[in-house]
Amino acid sequence: MPYEFITYRLADAILTIELNRPEVMNAVNPAMRAELIDAFTRADADPEVRVIVVTGAGRAFSAGADVSGGTQTFDAQARGWAENEEDFRDGGGLITLQIFRSTKPVIGAINGVAAGLGATMLLPMDMLLASENARIGFVFSKRGLVPEAASTWFLPKRVGVSRAAEWCFTGRLISAAEAVESGLVRSMHGPDDLLPAAYELAREIADNAAPVAVGMVRQMLWRFVGEADPMVAHRVDSKLNYHLGRSGDVAEGIGAFLEKRRPRFPGRLPDDAPAAFPWWTESPFRVED
Repeated sequence: MPYEFITYRLADAILTIELNRPEVMNAVNPAMRAELIDAFTRADADPEVRVIVVTGAGRAFSAGADVSGGTQTFDAQARGWAENEEDFRDGGGLITLQIFRSTKPVIGAINGVAAGLGATMLLPMDMLLASENARIGFVFSKRGLVPEAASTWFLPKRVGVSRAAEWCFTGRLISAAEAVESGLVRSMHGPDDLLPAAYELAREIADNAAPVAVGMVRQMLWRFVGEADPMVAHRVDSKLNYHLGRSGDVAEGIGAFLEKRRPRFPGRLPDDAPAAFPWWTESPFRVED
């Protein structure tokens, strides 16, 4: 798919996805949504991609959904998206679920305002860094909507129910400092230092960690966070390590440690995923007493 509203740049194992409609503060239209979904799908299938950095062009990360449709912007019937609720899928959720499914670590570099979909899009990203100029807003209640993009699943896991409720009920813009204090954002940076800091973190992962192991860990962290019993995690990490323990990655990791050198892991995703992946397709997958 050719990209018109995002840029996709891969350099030395680090992929940068940049929202690129700066004239409208990177507001997300249906075409950009399709491009983002395609970009994350493409990245997950590319063994050369080891880390993804997401940012926005210009002065905003994203102002949210493009509201040029006026009062009918979110009217699915009027816009011809669906005739009934059974046929309708929230477009923001299609983006965040694709990010959630990624086996490549995702770092968000919030360079400015991130509101509405611009804010909820951040939630399935693994680590968030923000410019000191950034503002984040879950503004849906101010527009008569509920938070979309599965954000009521993601946000409480990141900041707790009370803080999530305050932000969603008020719809106010949150400063970068408050986002850091809440734990939503890892660190705050000067505008010119934001991307270098994001790339430094991406480089640390890409240069030192096994891509296959990192991909498995990413899915384990996100999928186990809501499980009621640690036995689920125990069963899966046992299966994965049974396969990984015999892999070239483990031999290289131990060899590099003993030889005091940087590892050169041979494994890549998706081709070298362990046989037990994806474990969540097993049915039933139940905790044993």
